[in-house]
Amino acid sequence: MTHELKNIVAAFLVAKKVRLKTVLATVVALEGSSYRKPGVRMLLREDGQMTGAVSGGCVEKEILQQAHSVFKKGISKMMTYDGRYRLGCEGILYILLEPFNPEESFINAFDNVLELRKEINVRCNYIKQEGENNKIGTLINILGKHYPIYKSFEFAEEYLIFEEVKEPCFQLLIIGAEHDAVQLGNYAANMGWEVVVVAAAAEEKTKKDFPGIKQFVTVEPELFDTNLIDTNTAVILMTHSYVRDLKYLLALKDTLPVYLGVLGPSKRREKLLNELIERCPDLNELLLDRIYGPAGLNIGAETAQEIAVSILAEILSVVRNQKPMLLKDKSGGIHS
Repeated sequence: MTHELKNIVAAFLVAKKVRLKTVLATVVALEGSSYRKPGVRMLLREDGQMTGAVSGGCVEKEILQQAHSVFKKGISKMMTYDGRYRLGCEGILYILLEPFNPEESFINAFDNVLELRKEINVRCNYIKQEGENNKIGTLINILGKHYPIYKSFEFAEEYLIFEEVKEPCFQLLIIGAEHDAVQLGNYAANMGWEVVVVAAAAEEKTKKDFPGIKQFVTVEPELFDTNLIDTNTAVILMTHSYVRDLKYLLALKDTLPVYLGVLGPSKRREKLLNELIERCPDLNELLLDRIYGPAGLNIGAETAQEIAVSILAEILSVVRNQKPMLLKDKSGGIHS
């Protein structure tokens, strides 16, 4: 996920300031089942500190041990981890270990593409053979330009290739600034989502009131710029004011977020939608299909924290196109 790569780059910059080498571990192939899929990454510092994880915690210590030679020699290597006999459920992981020391041009391009909310293409050269190899590594394409993550790496087409497209960081737009919005923003930020909170001036709140969020926008509904909403954005309307909710909903009439949640009971939702349709008879039906209200899954949530879990779980189910169910009732693999 893009937010994981974002955290890795941030951790690298911190390590660079204190002159510590870093190694990137990437799962490039899998045989069987695993807690995480190919494309998951983690960054290791030579002092043992790690950012991210490639499993539930069982593989990381062995990766750190295998990374010692990469820290020492600066040469990439392949390792495998067979979890079938250790964990009972996992398969064989093929993990690429390589020096992580991108140039300043990559850092600038990466920061820029995050702000532009554009895709990133990542390609890894690898082999299914353990040991050191100076021809394996990762190349990242940002807006048409290629950046190796360590200076001496040159991509080799004759090797096995793992390729993925990383979409922009998932964005949650929260409209409202009450206590429940604070909890929702905090939980979403901890999931790696980029959180933007929008509130009217009468709310008398600032970014300091919302730990972990990316941006706080004070704006009246009539002046709200909806251009920041794209197909990788979920919106939750939770101002606790019917009039204000309606005004913001009218401002959203020409947008198509992946999810638009409305807080409050069904009768309130129906009243809002009826008035919206009455004022905007040519409203895009696709937007109506993406409105969820009352927002959240039926898990018996009562507190602001529990409601946040309920809403975030519903957003995930919509984005991942999954029907919520108990895992014990699911046939097949957990992550299938």
